[in-house]
Parts: sequence; C-alpha cells; structure tokens
Amino acid sequence: MTQFGRTFRLVCDEPAVPVVEGLLRAQGFDFGPEPFYVFARRLIHEPFPLGESLAARFGLIYIQDRSSMLPPLALDPRAGADVLDMCSAPGSKTSLLSRLVGPQGFVFASEPSADRLGTLRANLRRTGSVNAATAKIMAQDLPFADGVWSHIQLDPPCSGWGTVDKNPKVMEVWSGSKTAPLVSLQKTLLEKAAELLKPGGTVLYSTCTTNIEENEAQVAWALDVLDLELEPLVEPEGFVFEAPHMTGMEGVLRVAEGSDGQGFFLARFTKRGGESAIGGTSAQKRDLPGSRLNLGKMVGGDLLDLTRLPSGEVYEFGGKAFFLHQRALELIPDGLRWQGFPLGKAAGKGDRAKFTPAPLARVLLPEDPSRAACDVLDADDTELLERLFTGQSVPFRQGKGSVGLYFRGLPVGWLARKGGRLLWSAK
Repeated sequence: MTQFGRTFRLVCDEPAVPVVEGLLRAQGFDFGPEPFYVFARRLIHEPFPLGESLAARFGLIYIQDRSSMLPPLALDPRAGADVLDMCSAPGSKTSLLSRLVGPQGFVFASEPSADRLGTLRANLRRTGSVNAATAKIMAQDLPFADGVWSHIQLDPPCSGWGTVDKNPKVMEVWSGSKTAPLVSLQKTLLEKAAELLKPGGTVLYSTCTTNIEENEAQVAWALDVLDLELEPLVEPEGFVFEAPHMTGMEGVLRVAEGSDGQGFFLARFTKRGGESAIGGTSAQKRDLPGSRLNLGKMVGGDLLDLTRLPSGEVYEFGGKAFFLHQRALELIPDGLRWQGFPLGKAAGKGDRAKFTPAPLARVLLPEDPSRAACDVLDADDTELLERLFTGQSVPFRQGKGSVGLYFRGLPVGWLARKGGRLLWSAK
C-alpha cells in the first residue's frame, strides 16, 4: 500500500525523535530520512493510511508534500522571530513556521473562509502550535501598521497546476483567461506584504503552479513596482530544479516536473531600507474580552507544569481557556478579532474556579513524567493507545482530575478520568 513520494515531518524536539519513530514502527510503518530537512521523512511502507496512525492522531507527525515544506524553510525565520502567514489554511506551512521560530517566536495566521479557518485551527491545535494566533480575515484587509513584520510568508491562491498528479482536472479548471482574477489577487497580496514588511525584512512568495504569469511574471512586477529586492535562494538537497522561465530571475526556485514532490515556485524578497529587527513593538494596554485566568490558583490548574508556556496570558472566553502569546498582545491591533491557542475549559469563580486541560494541551505536561504533579499514565506499547483511540476506556486508580498521558516518557496529552477508568476525549 506504499505511495511513492509520500512524505511527512516529525512534530517533536530532537530528543523525542526516537520515540515518535518507534511509535510509527510499532504500527508497521517504515520510512527514511529526507536530505533537505532534519525532521522530514519519506514513507517506504504504509500498512494502512498514515493519517490513521497513532502518531498522526496525536499530532506527533504531520503529513505534508515535500515541496510544500520548502516555503517555510526558505523563509528561514530565526528562533524568536515574528512571522505573518497571510494565506494560511490548512496550516501545513503555519505549523512548520511555529516549529522553526520556537516558543518565544510568534506566528500570526489569517484565513477568510470559516470552514478552512476551522481546519487551520484544528491542525494548529493538534500540532501543539501554542505560539500561533489566528483570525478570520482576508489578508489584504489586515489592519496592521506598515512596517510591523520582520518575516512574511505569502502562499496565495493560485491555479495549482503543480498538483496535477493529485488533481488531474486542475489545468482544465484554471486555463486561459480564468487565471486573471488569481493574478490580480496575487499582486494585491504582494503589495500588502511589502507594506507590512519591516525595512530589511523578508517575504517568501510561493505557489504550487507552473504558470509563468503567477510566478516569474509576478516577481518581475514586484521588482518593478514595489520596494523589494530579490534575494537568491540556495537549492535544497534532494530536489530537481529547472531554470526560471524569464531572464533576470537568478535565485528563484522552480521545482522541476521530474522532481519528487509537487510543482512549486519560490521567490524570496527583502525590503529596501536596512536590516530587520526582531521585536521593537511596545506592549499595548488594552481591554480584552473575557477574563484573565491564573491557572496556578485554579482547582486542576495547580497540578499543571506552566513553565513550558511562553511569555503571555491565559484568558477565558465563553468557558474556554486560551493562551495569548505576549507578541500577539503586543502586535495585534484593537478591533481585530483573533484567537490564541486553546488550553482547556474553565468553570466557576473565586476559590471554586476549576480548570480542565484539553486533551491535546500537552504543553501543560512536564517533559519528564517523573516530575509531574498530576497523576500520569506512561504507556509502553501501542495496544493501550489504540484502545483509547477507538473509544474504549482503560482501568486506572480512583482519584480526581485529568491524567497526563505519555508514551515512553513523551508527553502526548490528557485523559479524562471517570471513576476508575480513563478516556481519550479529543475529537
């Protein structure tokens, strides 16, 4: 059942790689490394759909075409950077950016479609992207002040000709003059990105099409009209690239038809005017909807490990507790409705206030289960995890509160406790 070229990436820190790979191999999967990214893997054997694996369901891996991983890697934000992802759903690139910038970095993701926004948020939740925030808004309408962002990822709507292997009719649907609205929108988004970018900042423009009008021609237009310069990209190992389809395009990347992975085009621009600086935006005093929570003083919250949360605040909105990254509080202007990372549920007030962690809020568990203040279940085999994922309960000692779930010492999530039984309640 192997699908040639099928790729995924590990969603974990380097010390946890053997554990996540062991979880996959325990279910019969085999895979090998990819040369362009240390956490990328290529499937060799797929005994059943990879998306149904325990590692995928727990958010410990993310299935992604190898070419789709290139834009965040080419943008190459350093740890602690602020990144704007202008066209984000389904979140493949957003969640990779979240990993690249690390907990102290911040990623803001916009998406105008309610359905696609739901998918984006679900994927960020599953991958533990606690340093990301999202909003339902068209990217061209983002109300940020000019020159705010040091890094911008722009992967705009395109004709998708590079995905013809998966979508055979795509070139029929988007042919001839039908691409004109897309070309116009791409120009609008490039212009908006140039406005929001700091002097010296970087914007990575990418598409999954082979159409020259949406690729090299857009680069030429941006260089002619916008205050941007082309910054050459180094060819990542493991891909075959073809020459640009226009002159004066040295340093853009066009994944060749004969290369593994979808057809992709990438161009990296810098904004004239100096070197980009991380930070530089002072904190805003604002009245946020909802109420601020002190998790450490809530029933259930006193057993959490809050040291793994980055700098920020926790707020309750409609009974749900969200983590709001400090950079989100500093950068996002008033009037823009947005959402942070969901941590769980809050109920009651004062001394009776109670917090229940969300199943996938593994950031609230210590990396070492022996240091956990809460009860923990550290599974050593996949049978127990498979039972939980099929809706079965497993026996556990009587007690109160949620139970931290680990697999061979790796934090996985939270289990609900019902008497002497444990349940996995994530949807």
